[in-house]
Amino acid sequence: MSDSPTPLPEETTDPPLLAGIEAGGTKYVCAVATDPTQPLLEERFPTEDPETTIARVIEFFRNASEQYGQIRSMGIGTFGPADIHVNSPGYGSILTTPKRGWAGFNVVNAIRDGLDFPPPIAFETDVNAAVLGEAEYGAGRNHRFVAYITVGTGIGAAYLHDGVLIHGRMHPEVGHMVMPDFDTDFGKDTNHCPFHESCFEGRAAGPSIEARWGTPGFELPDDHEAWDLQAAYLAAGCMNLTAVWSPDIILLGGGVSQKAGLIDRVRREFEKQAGGYWSLPPLDLYLRTPELDQNAGIVGALTLARRLL
Repeated sequence: MSDSPTPLPEETTDPPLLAGIEAGGTKYVCAVATDPTQPLLEERFPTEDPETTIARVIEFFRNASEQYGQIRSMGIGTFGPADIHVNSPGYGSILTTPKRGWAGFNVVNAIRDGLDFPPPIAFETDVNAAVLGEAEYGAGRNHRFVAYITVGTGIGAAYLHDGVLIHGRMHPEVGHMVMPDFDTDFGKDTNHCPFHESCFEGRAAGPSIEARWGTPGFELPDDHEAWDLQAAYLAAGCMNLTAVWSPDIILLGGGVSQKAGLIDRVRREFEKQAGGYWSLPPLDLYLRTPELDQNAGIVGALTLARRLL
């Protein structure tokens, strides 16, 4: 009889399958990956009513599981405001939003109920997911304090402090900080927020641009005066975050921020508004667009999933 020990069963070395959702107010992006920067499967579709949207989410992840195996964890970066505190009775819910049908809807519960093998789920704001993605894989690498502003259908911001997402009683709602009225300098008066007289989102989000100039921002030429006004509002937002959070870098993401030449206008306007008060890096290093471009949100959502493990 051999004295050699009975071999132990081999442990699987396959990396865990991660699921991510960038749950935006305009579009949903779903993906699975083992490496957050390299999705194995990805799908994008418009954000409709909750039932229709979540049905497409469930279908995507069921199909993905059939192709790639069991999902081990999921990260969701959602439009807000949202209940992101894991011990809250309403964890996973969308809060007060003008987006019809979504207020009070619990995204996490709907996904758990719809999947046959519901994985652990991390639920964060979309901009929190984006800043995490940029800090680990993009322009925020090697920085301890990273701020991210997303400008699209709405405006949100996030702050990463030594790798930790900053929360409070809720989450930061930078889009609703009070904003000076620069419209009068252009003979305009457009605030698109139904809640506040003059806030960042009401003055500078995509719907405000369209309401002010009568056409969507992406259809306006690069030299249109709209971008001088937009730069004034974005610079004021960046100045406020500089005063409050004192980050190493501020990233301007979202569809509106990608307009050609806008970031240079913001830097010039920021320099004027800041008045030389702060000791900052050169503005081409301090105020930047995301390195991951429009993929920051989904990369961040997959990174949230990886952090759960």
